[in-house]
Amino acid sequence: MSDVQEEQDGSEAISFRQLRLFESIGRLGSVRKASEECNLSQPAVTQALAKLEQRVGAALVERRASGSYLNDAGEIFLQRTQRFFEQTEHALMELGVAGGAAGAKVIANRLSRSQIRCLIAIVDELSFPKAADSLGLSYASLQRAARDLEGNLRKPLFHRTAMGMMVGPPGSEFGRRMKLALQEIEWGIREIEAVQGGFSSELSIGGMPFGGSILLASSLDDFVRVYPNVNVRVTIENAPSMHRSLRCGEVDLVVGLLPETPQDDLCCEPFARTPYSIVGRPHHPLLRKGKVTTENLRAYDWVIGAQGSSRRACFDKLFAGQSKPRAPITTCAPSGLRNLVGGSDRLTLMTSYELDQESGGLVEIPFEAIDLIPTIGITMRKDWLPTKMHRDFIEIVRRQTLTGTRVPALRKVVG
Repeated sequence: MSDVQEEQDGSEAISFRQLRLFESIGRLGSVRKASEECNLSQPAVTQALAKLEQRVGAALVERRASGSYLNDAGEIFLQRTQRFFEQTEHALMELGVAGGAAGAKVIANRLSRSQIRCLIAIVDELSFPKAADSLGLSYASLQRAARDLEGNLRKPLFHRTAMGMMVGPPGSEFGRRMKLALQEIEWGIREIEAVQGGFSSELSIGGMPFGGSILLASSLDDFVRVYPNVNVRVTIENAPSMHRSLRCGEVDLVVGLLPETPQDDLCCEPFARTPYSIVGRPHHPLLRKGKVTTENLRAYDWVIGAQGSSRRACFDKLFAGQSKPRAPITTCAPSGLRNLVGGSDRLTLMTSYELDQESGGLVEIPFEAIDLIPTIGITMRKDWLPTKMHRDFIEIVRRQTLTGTRVPALRKVVG
């Protein structure tokens, strides 16, 4: 498939060849030098630049007697383009291509947008026929692109099974990394639109149940006043699911309780600490006891968080070294948990922030302080470069957490 065959709207219409030529012009400050480096004629480079600028929607380079220089939009797009190639080369090294860093750079220059686009579709759809349908291609065209990609990489990505052609784990991981790399180009275009006064963009935000969703709702009220034309897509899921979505680029960042165990590929910005409390219904039998012990707590069924969540870690630590109470129900759905606990003698754990948002449906059971104190904040990918819109949103969440009147139960993180 050629670049002409894969023409689409917006960032998806930009070919890797155009990006390589632009990066060379920006780095060298000259169309002539870029043409020599890329072994193309100056008119061919100039024409590719013009097509790129048309697809980005802005002029990127100013031609002067002394050379070709990036304007403000060009500087923005160059940074994103260089990040795209850096991430592509790193993905290739992780895949184990021959030649290490030097080999990855050579192979990156051989890849085409159509090949990577097909790989991502196969990874997303988990099926060659479904991927072909999603791209509007014939099955034969998709197979040809897959073979071309394997030929460029000199690495097998696909294998035949009784169910047909399938992508293997290395191919899935390479596709995931390339999907994240391609987001750099989309974000570059969005940043340029913002500089030009346009804010018709999209923000993909993840929120944890309870605290994350509550904080997210109050922050979005302020955010949409600043960015009234931005489409905000919010996904609320438990911690393991949310972190998977973050790693796959399905959400840009996650608001809520931070993971208790450090993650190699994720980083966190802590805002405030919010201690856990044991919670039950009003008039729960334990409220009549002077001092509640873990033995008393084991006498009741519990509703606990999913494996890998902060709530589950706290539950496990609370009963570490002793038998745990029955916990037949696992959920992170706020409405479900309120009904399950509020209409029975079951117990659960809630943070001080979450409990502060309750309107009498659930109450704290007096118990000694629980030493596992989670932190509420924002979780991001380590290699992520936020746009100005993302930074503004993070600042709003930070302000809501630390100074907002709707979060009085939080303890500011110092240092």
